[in-house]
Amino acid sequence: MSELNASNLRKEQGNEGPDLVGTTELTSPYYMVPPSGSTAERPQNPQKGTLRFNTDIGSLEYFKGDLLGWESINKTTPKLGGGTGSNTGAGVRGLYMGGATPSFVNTIDYLTISTFGNSQDFGDLTAAKTSTNAFGSKTRGVTCGGTTGSTIDDTDMVFFASLGNATNYATFTANKKEAAVVNDQTRAVHCGGGNNIMEYLTIEQGGSWVDFGDLTAASEQCMGVSSSTRGVVAQGNLVPSGLTNNIDYITIASTGNAADYGDLAVTRYGGGSGSNAIRGCFCGGWAPGVVNTIEYITIATRGNTSDFGDMTQAKYSLTGSMSSQTRMVMGGGHQNPDPAVNVIEKWEFATAGNGTDFGDLTAARSGGGQCSNGHGGL
Repeated sequence: MSELNASNLRKEQGNEGPDLVGTTELTSPYYMVPPSGSTAERPQNPQKGTLRFNTDIGSLEYFKGDLLGWESINKTTPKLGGGTGSNTGAGVRGLYMGGATPSFVNTIDYLTISTFGNSQDFGDLTAAKTSTNAFGSKTRGVTCGGTTGSTIDDTDMVFFASLGNATNYATFTANKKEAAVVNDQTRAVHCGGGNNIMEYLTIEQGGSWVDFGDLTAASEQCMGVSSSTRGVVAQGNLVPSGLTNNIDYITIASTGNAADYGDLAVTRYGGGSGSNAIRGCFCGGWAPGVVNTIEYITIATRGNTSDFGDMTQAKYSLTGSMSSQTRMVMGGGHQNPDPAVNVIEKWEFATAGNGTDFGDLTAARSGGGQCSNGHGGL
């Protein structure tokens, strides 16, 4: 085998590289950097199999042909499990992070969404906190904001695949709680939390949250659902004027202000929400008075919600959900009067109907952040 060592290879004419004919083997112990650029900078009339890194979506992509176009290369959601109870099987992992019992706790629970049973201890947050909001990529589970007795600007992160304690890896521009977070695999957008401000974070980088735009109104105790392109936010409680049934939407990969999406059928705040790639569900909350209602939307189609079914219990102080592409799982919450519950329930996105029992959290809690590594935004 011949060997060629060179720092730069270029054709005599133009900026194109030389043609490598036949089998070419790369044996470097280091790495290869592919060409990169935005979607708008894709090459014209490329050869089938052309490989590049798309800086807009943060993914490798390849050209399939003139009629098929470009396709991104995405990592599949890892199937996790390896415990007992709800974690004896393998599948999408859900986390319940923090909350109140009514004392604030730093506990993180985990479960496997495709199975049934009780959750197990995962590790601890950096502090005991409640009224947090959570989101998940395929690798990271994150909870942000909330209160430790006073409202905070912290963002805690764990890796889904490794049991253990959280680290603080990002910071808001101000202290926030009781908002909604929508996200795709690359970016999370934090919406509201006592104001109309939206901020975004590049999930793999952490650091400081950055201005995204504004909701149509200042709100708190919101509910958010995601597809891989769109985030939808039910505003919950307007600040300072009270309950609203308004729903906003954004395109996650861009920046700018939210636009009107439609209305909730039951005006409420403090409910839970989750989605697969097609349907988003809003459940429970205070309307005023605690409700057990589940409503749904088809995320790609603007409009009002439709009835889905009922939860096993009327409850509120539900933040996020633990969702896979087929199932939504909701843990904890408050009943009326005020005791927190340890109930975990589930329903299937494809079939409208009532919630059914899944298992129990390690302790009764409300106000904890709920997320997974396989929801609709991924």
